Amino acid sequence: MPFTRRDFLATAAVGGLASQLPGQTSEPWFDKPMRWAQLTLAENDPGRYDLGFWLDYFKRIHADAVCLSAGGVVAYYPTEIPLHHKSAWMGNTDPFGELLAGCRKLGVSAAVARVDPHAVHQDVYDAHPDWIAVDASGQKRRHWGSPEMWVTCALGPYNPVFLTAVMKEIATKYKVDALFANRWDGSGMCYCEHCQTLFRAASGRELPRKMSIEDPSFRDYHVWKEKRLFDQWRLWDKELRAINPNITMIPNTGGGALSTPDMKETGELAQTLFADNQARHGVMAPWANGKNAKEYRAVMGRKAVVGIYSVGLEEPYRWKDSVQNADELKLWVADATANGARPWFTKFSGIIYDRRWLKTIEDIYGWHYRNERYLRNEESLARVGLVYSQQTAQFYGGEQARAKVEDPIQGFYQALVEARVPFEMVHDGLLDAAHLARLKTLILPNVAALSAKQCDQIRAFVARGGGLIATNETSLYDEWGVRRMDF
Repeated sequence: MPFTRRDFLATAAVGGLASQLPGQTSEPWFDKPMRWAQLTLAENDPGRYDLGFWLDYFKRIHADAVCLSAGGVVAYYPTEIPLHHKSAWMGNTDPFGELLAGCRKLGVSAAVARVDPHAVHQDVYDAHPDWIAVDASGQKRRHWGSPEMWVTCALGPYNPVFLTAVMKEIATKYKVDALFANRWDGSGMCYCEHCQTLFRAASGRELPRKMSIEDPSFRDYHVWKEKRLFDQWRLWDKELRAINPNITMIPNTGGGALSTPDMKETGELAQTLFADNQARHGVMAPWANGKNAKEYRAVMGRKAVVGIYSVGLEEPYRWKDSVQNADELKLWVADATANGARPWFTKFSGIIYDRRWLKTIEDIYGWHYRNERYLRNEESLARVGLVYSQQTAQFYGGEQARAKVEDPIQGFYQALVEARVPFEMVHDGLLDAAHLARLKTLILPNVAALSAKQCDQIRAFVARGGGLIATNETSLYDEWGVRRMDF
C-alpha cells in the first residue's frame, strides 16, 4: 500500500513535525527509495574511473537512490568558494555533476550529495587556525590517516560558516534531494578557543578534562554539545530550504545507547535516517546490524530507515579497496533487512581493484527487488521491548559505558535471539503509553539513569498489566543522582 503524507504525519514521532519542515510536498521522496548506492570518490578518481560502468551497474542492480561525493574535504565539482579544495585531478570537469546527471537519466527516486567536513588542507589551517580541533595538551590535531591534513572542530565556526556555504552552493548549482553530512559531529573532545569560550559562557565552567561522570562539568558539557549539534542541524535545514523548499539535511548520526546526540530528538527532526554500521569487526555478533536497525526504528516509527554497509573490510587496520567475503556481506545485509532497514552499499573509490563483490551485491539487490512488495511499510508484531538508554550510558556508565550499559543490552539481545522471542528495541525517551501500547513485557538491562517522569511511565506500564524484567547493580537513579525506583 502507498505510504501517504497523512500516514507519515500520523505516525511521526511528533505530530508537529510538518510545521518544522516547511514546503514538504504531498509525496515526499524519502519513503520511495528501496535500494541505495553510494560511490565515495577518492581525490585521484576524476579522469580515471569509468562513469558508464557505474551507471550501468546501478541500473543492473535496480538501485533507485544514490549518494554521491560532492564537497567538504575535497570538492568534486567546480566550486567557487575560497579554500574549498578541488580535486587536483578534475581539471575543468565536473565529476559530481556528471554522475548526478547520469543517475537522473536512470530515473532514481532520490539523489543525495555527500559532504564531509571533518578535515581540511594546509591552506585552511593557515587562513583559519581557529577552525582546527585541539587536543587536551593544547596541540592542533593532525589527521590520523592523512597527516598532511588537519582535523576540524565541529562546534566552532567551521561548520556554521564554511560548510554552510558549501552546502548552499551545491543546493544552488544542482538539483539534489538532500545533503548528507559525514562526520559532522566531531572527532572526539576539542579544546580549541571557541569550545572553551562558548562552553564557559553557556555553563560558567571549564571544559572537562576527561569524560568522567565524577567531573561536575561533564554533564553540562554533554548537554551543551548536544544543543550545539542540533542547532547546527536546524541551521543547515533552514538555509537549504530557503533555496529549495523540498530539499533536506540528513546528518550521519545516531545509533544505540553509546551514540550521540539524543536519538529521540534525532527521530523528531529527521525525515529519514541512514544507519552507518558498515561491517562487523572484532568479535561483533552477526545480528549487530539488525540491532542497529531496531534502534533506529525505535525513534523513527514508520519513517524509512536505511542501513549503510561497506563492500570492504572495516577492521581498525584496513585497506579500503579490500573485499568482504560474500557470505559475510549477505548475512550482514539480510539481518538489517529482516529488521526493517533498506540496503545501501558504499564503495570507496571509483576504481575497482577486486571485482568479487560486484556479483554479491547484484544477487542481494536482485532478491530485494523481486521481493520489494513484502519489504515496504511492515508492522512489527513483537510484544517484548528491550530498552536502550543513552541517559544511562552518559550519566551512569561514563568511561565504562560499554561494560556497564552496552554489554547488558547485548547479553539480553543474544538471549532473546536464541530463545526465538520476537522483540523490539525501545528508546528510554519514549516510554509513554502511546509508544508502549503494543508491548506486554519491558526489559531494562542495567538501566540506571531515568528521570522521575520516566519512572512514572514505567509504573504506569506495569499498572496497565505490563511485565517488567530489570537487572541493575543497585536502583534506578535520575540524571541528578536521585534514587527514583527500587526493584
